[in-house]
Amino acid sequence: MKYVYQLFLSVLLTATAVGTALADTIAIIGTGAVANAIGPMLTAQGHEIVFGSRNPDRDDVRELVAKTGAGAGATTPAEAAADADIVMVAVPWDAVETVVRGLGNLSGKIVIDLTNPRIIGDDGLRNWAVDSSNAEIIQGLAPGARVVKALNTMNWRTMVDPEATGGPVSVPIVGDDEAAKAKVVALVAGMNLEPIDLGPLRYARIVEGMYLLWGNANTLGRGFNYYLRPAP
Repeated sequence: MKYVYQLFLSVLLTATAVGTALADTIAIIGTGAVANAIGPMLTAQGHEIVFGSRNPDRDDVRELVAKTGAGAGATTPAEAAADADIVMVAVPWDAVETVVRGLGNLSGKIVIDLTNPRIIGDDGLRNWAVDSSNAEIIQGLAPGARVVKALNTMNWRTMVDPEATGGPVSVPIVGDDEAAKAKVVALVAGMNLEPIDLGPLRYARIVEGMYLLWGNANTLGRGFNYYLRPAP
C-alpha cells in the first residue's frame, strides 16, 4: 500500500510539473461574450489569463476576471499583449486593424484570430466584408507574429457546451507556422472540441466563409454545427 501511495504521489507531482511547464500566459483582447466563454476554459487547462480592455476597471471586466479565476487579471490591450506568449483577438471584426496596430510588437508571439468580417445584405444574409481575410490582415500588420485562424465557426454557447449540440463539433484551423498550429490544436482539444488542421493561412478566407454559411443557415432557420469526419 505504501508503494502504491508513493507511486501515485510521484505521478501526480510529475503531471503537475509538466502542466506548469507547458502553461502559457494568454492575452485575450476583448471582454465580450467570446472572452467570457474562453477565459475560464483556458484557466482550467492551467494557463494564466490576462484580458485586454480599453477600461480594465469596468465592473463587468472585474466580474469577468473573478469568474475566470486562477490569478486572471485585466489591463490595457497593449500591456496584456506585451507579456503574453499567446494573444487571442476577440474584438468586433471591424475594430481588428485599429486594435492590432495598438498592441505593440507581436514578433514571435502566437496570435489567434477569432474574428469574422461580414456585412449584411439587403436580404438579411451575410456577405464578404474584406478582399482577403482578417487573419491575413493581422499577419500583414504584424509580420513577425505567428498568426492562426481558429474558433470562429461557432457561437460562444457551443464553445462552452459542445455536447449540447448532440455530437462532436469541429474547429477548422489554418496558419503558416506548424508549431503555432500545434499549440492551438492542443488548446482547442482541451476545450472538448475537435481541432482539424486545414492548411496554411491563405485558406483563412475560406474558414471565415464557413462562418458566413453558418450564420446564413441560422438566419434561414436551418441552424447547424460543423463536424468534418475523417475520410476512411
